[in-house]
Amino acid sequence: MSARDEILARVRGATTDVTTPTGSLRREQLTDSGAADADGLTQFAEMVADYRAEVVRVADHEVPAAIATALRDHGCRSVVVPDGLDPAWVTAAEEVARVRREADTPTHADLDATDAVVTAAALGIAVTGTIVLDHRADQGRRALTLVPDTHVCVVRADQVVQDVPHAVARLRPDAGDARPLTWISGPSATSDIELQRVEGVHGPRTLVMVLVDG
Repeated sequence: MSARDEILARVRGATTDVTTPTGSLRREQLTDSGAADADGLTQFAEMVADYRAEVVRVADHEVPAAIATALRDHGCRSVVVPDGLDPAWVTAAEEVARVRREADTPTHADLDATDAVVTAAALGIAVTGTIVLDHRADQGRRALTLVPDTHVCVVRADQVVQDVPHAVARLRPDAGDARPLTWISGPSATSDIELQRVEGVHGPRTLVMVLVDG
């Protein structure tokens, strides 16, 4: 018996008593949109905060002020914004920092010299506290949200779904709309060999989520 056959035999033996279907959940099996209710939004905010991210819950008209406050509180003197970001949010960022447009930061070195990035989001997942970006015009290319040290991300309540299957269904409404995705669960962090937590290794050291209620 080859090593491959031996491994497969062990897997089959270990799963003989598993009766749950292993096939993937089809989109048509989802009977609703999966939108999170009030409890789901609270769960989402708590899970995001549990990952050591900062959570700010505001009404729609308070978003610009929340963005300006986040940038000011974290000492951000320069910020990059995607080309499709809400103009009111860009104006708010300009009040406290030097704003650079996405087109003005063509290289990683340009982004590394920028303190923060402000983006919208594609959706949030309540049970995992995950923010997902699909890099449309209001989120920018992937490097935009991975290199600057601080990420201020705005998530609307109607973008929050309860679980991962509903998130995938909403992210990929049809086969022709596949896009690159970034799944964010708190600030970038890892542990060294002595289990000391180190933040900012694979992405922003600081994540501020602005959750827009209503």
